[in-house]
Amino acid sequence: MKVITLYIACIFLSFGAHAQQTPAKKQLKPISIQGATLHIGNGEIIENSLVVFENGKITYAGSNVQDNVIGSVIDASSKHIYPGFIAPNTTLGLVEIGAVRATDDISEIGEYNPHIRSLIAYNAESKIVESMRPNGVLVAQVTPRGGRISGTSSIVQLDAWNWEDAVLKSDDAMHINWPDLYTRGRWWLGEDPGYTPNKKYPEQVAELQMFFNQAKALEKTKTSSEQLPYEAMQEVFENKQKVFIHVNYEKGILEAIAFAKKNKITSLVIVGGDEAYKVGKTLKDNNIPVLLARTHSLPNKEDDDYDLPYKNAKLLVDMGILVGLQNSGQMERANARNLPFQAGTVAAHGLDKEKALQLITYNNAVILGIDDLVGTIAVGKDATLFISKGDALDMRTNQLEKVFIQGRDVSLETHQTTLYKRYSNKYGQ
Repeated sequence: MKVITLYIACIFLSFGAHAQQTPAKKQLKPISIQGATLHIGNGEIIENSLVVFENGKITYAGSNVQDNVIGSVIDASSKHIYPGFIAPNTTLGLVEIGAVRATDDISEIGEYNPHIRSLIAYNAESKIVESMRPNGVLVAQVTPRGGRISGTSSIVQLDAWNWEDAVLKSDDAMHINWPDLYTRGRWWLGEDPGYTPNKKYPEQVAELQMFFNQAKALEKTKTSSEQLPYEAMQEVFENKQKVFIHVNYEKGILEAIAFAKKNKITSLVIVGGDEAYKVGKTLKDNNIPVLLARTHSLPNKEDDDYDLPYKNAKLLVDMGILVGLQNSGQMERANARNLPFQAGTVAAHGLDKEKALQLITYNNAVILGIDDLVGTIAVGKDATLFISKGDALDMRTNQLEKVFIQGRDVSLETHQTTLYKRYSNKYGQ
């Protein structure tokens, strides 16, 4: 009996050792951070700064004036303060173990799923979610995948008990996957594995337009209907919801813009946009922002510049286009923590360092429509920020000492830091 009891106790201890960190308690007293280099997130820097926050909101952000210091004081001399980084278009919290179907809520069956809400599937206790915080990624847009219309995304902060606690903005955008211009051959059927033009492209675009027409017909009649997909489109038609169209190639981007105009969509965002630099004037003239594909990628075409993914953001910024960075692709959930280093790569290829920082702070906040809450360190906004020993866009010096989400002092411990501490002592024994 003692052996059985001991065995059961060990099981519970093993679960506890790798459990998600308990969300931080609500901020109870003012906190002042003194002496750091303050990176506001909008391109501005303040040396020897002071940041004060109370009840989860920033009450002062500026020069280090002693008269403005209140509450608990943190000396951050020779260190840096940054706004929390924002990861758009991510599946964080929707999949825990890719090989276990029961933990995968990334997509639903069917092509047209505007009624699907990613928010209610979000797992706030995901181990992958907690691993974002040590690199400064504190906010994410949780986005469904699959089909022609995937559903709605929602924006969460990454320290919560459940999705209700996590949400910053629910159902912020509808996500449409524009038909592919090219298809890859199915080698298992004996087809050429290379790319060929998608012969069904016109048919697929027409089908998407037909779905929009049917949904609009429902809106005009105002009749009750059991067809949830059509009903879910009404906020799009009323322009209460942004539309994110995932498309990469020049022709596809131009036709997606034309589609949006035809359907009177005024809040359009292009996601991916590998060839957005080829249609920069059109994007600029129509005030359409771009969430660029993962910076740490290879060029898509043989005749592309080898460093196109690295300098793509600068090309668009120089054209006056609002640009943000996102990280969709293979292993995107684990790699979302590398978002600051993708911005660092953009800076290394010509973009000013503070403008590169904007790509994952202020710009992303504006594109997602949450710049009144986060994205910059300014009075009245959420105290979602962190203190780093060095440059947060450089993986060598991105060493966080303190993280605050809505003023709460958040733990930097994760299952990874637990393993690091365990094995770092292995060779000293």
